[in-house]
Amino acid sequence: MKLRGKQKRYLRSQANRMKPLFSVGKNGLNEIWLDQILDALQRRELIKINIQQNADESVSDVKSFIEENSDVSVVQTIGKTLLLFMPASKEKFQNYSVEVKNI
Repeated sequence: MKLRGKQKRYLRSQANRMKPLFSVGKNGLNEIWLDQILDALQRRELIKINIQQNADESVSDVKSFIEENSDVSVVQTIGKTLLLFMPASKEKFQNYSVEVKNI
């Protein structure tokens, strides 16, 4: 899903007080890690991930890995934190995507 500026601003405001749910460490990026991210996004739609200091990957590496291997949108990167959004497939978990579509 391609997000417009107003939609990104809305998602950033909703994630303002969120804490990172996942982190990237020295084990790096792999399919199992990405599957866990996708499972979490199916229930929450909006999560933050953090890149630890000992990680070999940079923010741009993580961003490109996520966007190339899934339908997840990287809404924002601040320092070593990424904000991810993906609409949930089940209607009962669609908290943010309904509002994003209306913007």
